[in-house]
Amino acid sequence: MRLPEDYRYMRMALRQALKGQGRTSPNPCVGAVVVRDGRVVGSGYHRKAGTPHAEVNALAAAGDLAEGATIYITLEPCNHHGRTPPCTRALLEAGIKRVVVGMTDPNPAVAGGGCGYLADRGIEIETGVLERACMALNYPFIKHSCREGIPWVVMKAGMSLDGRITYRRGQGGRITGEESRLHTHRLRDRLDAIMIGVETALIDDPALTTRLPDDEERPGRDPLRIVLDSTLRLSPEAKLVRQHSNAATWVLCGPRAAAAKKEALEEAGVRVEQLALTDEGRLDLEAVLRLLGREGILSVLVEGGATLHGALLRQGLVDQIYLYMAPFFIGEDGIPLVEGYAVGSADQAVRLVEKKVVRLGDDLLIQGLLNRKIVEGVT
Repeated sequence: MRLPEDYRYMRMALRQALKGQGRTSPNPCVGAVVVRDGRVVGSGYHRKAGTPHAEVNALAAAGDLAEGATIYITLEPCNHHGRTPPCTRALLEAGIKRVVVGMTDPNPAVAGGGCGYLADRGIEIETGVLERACMALNYPFIKHSCREGIPWVVMKAGMSLDGRITYRRGQGGRITGEESRLHTHRLRDRLDAIMIGVETALIDDPALTTRLPDDEERPGRDPLRIVLDSTLRLSPEAKLVRQHSNAATWVLCGPRAAAAKKEALEEAGVRVEQLALTDEGRLDLEAVLRLLGREGILSVLVEGGATLHGALLRQGLVDQIYLYMAPFFIGEDGIPLVEGYAVGSADQAVRLVEKKVVRLGDDLLIQGLLNRKIVEGVT
């Protein structure tokens, strides 16, 4: 039976889960809270793949007080041996009497297995508490689990009121303000990888790192940096190659890219992967995403440029958008947000769902989902 306080404690578990964002792939973000006699006696979250899961960390914090308690978990506990033992066994051994779950496992092959195992052994089970919020936390994991390893694609851009992402073609320069910049870096911190086209790399010479205020509890992390460069035009002296970072840089190119250029980038520490090209001589974006998925990358932040944005939209590969809009016009000399993509009428357009508009200083952030299937629970 669902209790009024179940929502309050599940919100606590969600806050725990958020601490793991950007650090757990290919595993999901999960939080857990142990409650006994109306008091939280333990909490925890999954920190990194290969380390104990959220339930185990919460049980360890609770100690002997876990016996007879209720545990709130954002995702159904696993019932299989992976890199760590099954969490269902840990719950039984701790003497937990009730398990409240936010969402069941999205993988059809194992969905309900953990809850069923516990229910068969006399544990009271409640599912679906704040299910939508628990799903939203793990959209990348859900998509990767149910769609053959394709990662979650987030399109991001800073732009003017007339949708321009540069002041002039071939010229960089920041458009949005400091609050938007900080929000973007928080986004980088939460996602596995950041991807740009080679034109953006050549024009802006970006670092593609995460620069956030110091936080001892959750220090910022750099995402994996990916450059799509079919003919290897990127210089080994580029900032995203030469900077100090714990994250790697990958360059994806075509099968006939010059061997000398490939060798020079590899000597600079870059991983170079050769993939198939389309008839237009561009990288096959579906092949790019499948490569990333096989490498355990669940989420990708795409920061440009316009041609890459257009190609992803044209192929229906964008799941979510973050558009930061500055309160001024740039005009016809600037590059538009999207090139190579068009619709003929309003009824042909793919519309955002779960839309939100947020003010960030003088800027406006427009965010939402293009992946309607995941919102509707269809995978």
